[in-house]
Amino acid sequence: MRGHRVLAMLALVAVFVLVGAAPVRAGENAFVEVTPNPAQAGTRVSIRASCDNNNNRQATVQSDAFGRVVLRPDNGFLTGQVTIPGSKEPGDYRVDLRCDNGNTANTTLTVLNMQQPTKGPATGGGGTAGGPGSLLLIGGIAAVALAVGFGFFGSRRSGAGA
Repeated sequence: MRGHRVLAMLALVAVFVLVGAAPVRAGENAFVEVTPNPAQAGTRVSIRASCDNNNNRQATVQSDAFGRVVLRPDNGFLTGQVTIPGSKEPGDYRVDLRCDNGNTANTTLTVLNMQQPTKGPATGGGGTAGGPGSLLLIGGIAAVALAVGFGFFGSRRSGAGA
């Protein structure tokens, strides 16, 4: 008898849980993402979003990082690309998706603005670089060869006179 009561209680709890769970509506699965993230100022980023299960209508994305972009349907998602201006200050920028059906979503884009050097640092010529370093290397090899040659011929002469 007691086992039946436990089963009845579990069944009652299961009914409350299932009835209390709200069904997921098709329009509530909106999202937006930006890749790469973080992104260097001056680079092109891709935006992928969803407004509903169909994603067959355009949507817009707005951000202080890059302005306004229209996203178009592409293989079940809404996609677009935009270049972050090279002069954009580093920081976190909100990216807002607005769908025609009223759905919205947002994410954050982190913009980096590291100065790129125009040429490499002056760290020396290196052993294989052209210029005076190469001439010194060739001159040193020639001097060693001459010293070896004179030493060889000098030892033959002194051996011949003995």
